[in-house]
Amino acid sequence: MLALVAGEGGLPKAIAQAQSEPPLICALEGFAPDGLEPAVSFRLETLGSFLQELQARGVREVCFCGRIARPALDPSRLDAATLPLVPAFMAALKLGDDGALRAVMQIFEEAGFTIRAAHRLLAGLTLPAGFFTRQKPEAAERALAELGDTVLAEMGAADLGQACILGAGGVLAREQDSGTDAMLQACVAAGQARGAVLFKAPKPGQDLRADMPTIGPRTATLAVEAGLAGLILKADEVIVLERAAVVDCLDAAGLFLWVR
Repeated sequence: MLALVAGEGGLPKAIAQAQSEPPLICALEGFAPDGLEPAVSFRLETLGSFLQELQARGVREVCFCGRIARPALDPSRLDAATLPLVPAFMAALKLGDDGALRAVMQIFEEAGFTIRAAHRLLAGLTLPAGFFTRQKPEAAERALAELGDTVLAEMGAADLGQACILGAGGVLAREQDSGTDAMLQACVAAGQARGAVLFKAPKPGQDLRADMPTIGPRTATLAVEAGLAGLILKADEVIVLERAAVVDCLDAAGLFLWVR
């Protein structure tokens, strides 16, 4: 049996609907998925009991999908089943994004679960290399891709973020814990990213079984509002939710979508 440990957004519902047998929908409290009613909710402080419940329900595979923020730990709410896990996830909370997720996945694997990547459970979530809009990037915009590779390598060393805004003057913004859309919202408010590009890709060496970079219609809308020239994504390693809506939005505003 498959369990979806679901976060916010539409990805969990899309994955659930693609399965031949309904998965068990689980959610961290405060991060319910769009359009799905969780059968099981849990807190970080009750992770041990949650793992036991999954085992009791016959779950063998787990997929992490959807957005969550890094939770805080309330020691007063720890249950007995979770106490043995405290050293592991306290260490995880001190790590960067990918490091923390690797540690959490290791806890699940040591409990006997197989981790399934979202893009392996739903075909067509990522895009192959190519141009997906009528507008194509100019030579100067294509040249920014090399800068994007360098910036993501630096961000990977700090294990924080999967996207940046690049312009003729260099790096205009880097993604923080709040995510890509929040970064774009800040650019909209500042009004200083016109003609720039959004570069999004996994951090070098990132484990893609969880937290694969993702964009969707909201990202496209904010890119238009920010006055960007287009988006550059990594082929086969960035999830594009509601692809048709994303492309339509970009085409209507004359932005490009280049997957490389």
